[in-house]
Amino acid sequence: MKLLVVDDEQDLQEILKYNLEIEGYEVDTASSAEEALDKDLSSYDLFLLDVMMDGMSGFQMAMRLKAMPEVADTPIIFITALDSENEKVRGLNIGADDYITKPLGMQEVKARVKAVLRRTVKQKQQMMKEEEKADDAPRLLVFETLSLNTASKVVTMDDEVLPLTKLEFSLLMLFLETPGRLFSREELLTRCWPEEVYVLGRTVDVSINRLRKKIGGYGQHIKTRIGYGYVFE
Repeated sequence: MKLLVVDDEQDLQEILKYNLEIEGYEVDTASSAEEALDKDLSSYDLFLLDVMMDGMSGFQMAMRLKAMPEVADTPIIFITALDSENEKVRGLNIGADDYITKPLGMQEVKARVKAVLRRTVKQKQQMMKEEEKADDAPRLLVFETLSLNTASKVVTMDDEVLPLTKLEFSLLMLFLETPGRLFSREELLTRCWPEEVYVLGRTVDVSINRLRKKIGGYGQHIKTRIGYGYVFE
């Protein structure tokens, strides 16, 4: 995990960097919001921002970050001497994930950083699961008179059902989903064969040839790229 600490106090920068690196994080620092905004912001997993800095404040920088699509979801922790409830509410309303007041206790900082990152990872995992569910929604993949139904697991050609095996169905679905995409033998093995089954690259060639025969004239659309793999054109 890569963190960016933005604070105009050099001593505090160094203390935070040292303690967070001990925890295994990669830590960059900046002495102002302006300096921080010149960095590759999309490379960071979390921002720790001091609120009161010369020039642009931490609140202003946070609003800039939230307006950037590439980092809008990157968590922010404010570090500040301002401990009034109104200031905390303001920071949270901007989109901060946590708020730590000075003087800092390093154990508290480490715990809060870990908690925010853990929460962020869980949110991303949940989003990925939801996207996977959406990807599993029933679809009908059609190429001319060749049709594959992902829900019923049925493939038809000229309105006649083709007797494909589960493996052949998986291969054809992958090709129809991504026409023009080249797949190596290793990638096809990873994506279509069960993990517990050990097979050789040559097995892919045999399975592809069987699939070609079963889909008749459409088999010629599965092209061999010698030394690379297979592509559906």
